Amino acid sequence: MAYERGKYKLLALDLDGTLLNDRSEISDTNAEWVRHAVEAGVTVCVSTGRGFKSALPIVEQLGLDTPMITVNGGEIWTKPHSIHRRTLLDTSKVMKLHALAEKYPDVWYWAYTTEDIYNKERWAGDTEASHWLKFGYYYEDVTILGEILKEVQSWEGLEISNSSPFNIEINPLGISKATALMEVCKMKGYDMSEVVSVGDSLNDIAAIRASGLGVAMGNAQDEVKLAANAVTGSNQENGVAQVIQNYVLRT
Repeated sequence: MAYERGKYKLLALDLDGTLLNDRSEISDTNAEWVRHAVEAGVTVCVSTGRGFKSALPIVEQLGLDTPMITVNGGEIWTKPHSIHRRTLLDTSKVMKLHALAEKYPDVWYWAYTTEDIYNKERWAGDTEASHWLKFGYYYEDVTILGEILKEVQSWEGLEISNSSPFNIEINPLGISKATALMEVCKMKGYDMSEVVSVGDSLNDIAAIRASGLGVAMGNAQDEVKLAANAVTGSNQENGVAQVIQNYVLRT
């Protein structure tokens, strides 16, 4: 059966908790429907909090040669390996975020540079020389996490979101998947009204609100569902495939 593209030209997909199941795999059903979308002329754009290196295998598995949004919009790629724009997180802010993390010995933390990912077990020695993109905290005691969030919210120049209820993700102020998607639209000559954004966490909300159609996963945080135009199945139920079938393609 041949499928045609409907009114939407770009499909922006979050990875963890959205396109990927709980084992971090793409189901055969999701992969098949992404392929149908591409064949119908839809631009499928991965839009993730992951760094380029951990997003790339998924993009390659799907055979995509389209724009990518990584580290929550800190990096925008015209296609894999071809950087369009990169927005760095000030080194002094990273040092401050790291110092705060060290006050909570049990809290896990990590940070992306343009070259690598560092974390609690392996922190960068020559921090001044690194080009930082994003910092994150993870802890399953939401009371402690809330304390960290409150502190970070009192600082200036930061964009704060999450990719799960148990983490905090920090980018430079004004950097989000939404601002990155607007840039991708400029690149491709699309309007934001022609975009479908799908996601499950707070780092997806701005994009979901800014897109022509914003879709929350069935497993999404409540706030994300409230911001969305529609709610699809969960990441265990091929929710992305359902979005493509219900909203993106027509027979």
